[in-house]
Amino acid sequence: MPLVLLRLRAHKILASNPFSNFPALGESPCPSDSEHSGYWESTSFLDEVDRKGETSFFDSVSGDLLFVAPRNRSVADFLAESRSHGWPSFRDEEVNWSFVRVLDDGECVSVSGTHLGHNLPDKKGNRYCINLVSVCANPR
Repeated sequence: MPLVLLRLRAHKILASNPFSNFPALGESPCPSDSEHSGYWESTSFLDEVDRKGETSFFDSVSGDLLFVAPRNRSVADFLAESRSHGWPSFRDEEVNWSFVRVLDDGECVSVSGTHLGHNLPDKKGNRYCINLVSVCANPR
């Protein structure tokens, strides 16, 4: 199962040490403003996501495993839904509830306090639209 290690605007993966330009655990990986819709498509995400199986997504602050996708749907369905909504979009079965919480106002946070995004339910159920920079970390 591959890890999501993305080259974001200010970060680049180096062949010799792919983690050297990522923030250390506990450091914020991005400015305080939120990602704009579609930002994830300007990263290396589409090149790095596993096209045949599941991909793991880790908290950018703690390194905890937050999401594993796709589950109970195809990679094509996962990517199509994410494109449609503008952010990587996860469903209940793809959430690691040991480390993810949804607040009363719909905000999704990790148990470490990282803002992840929001739950925006649709006719299929809960849909967690998550800021990519919040889940592109190294595993703990």
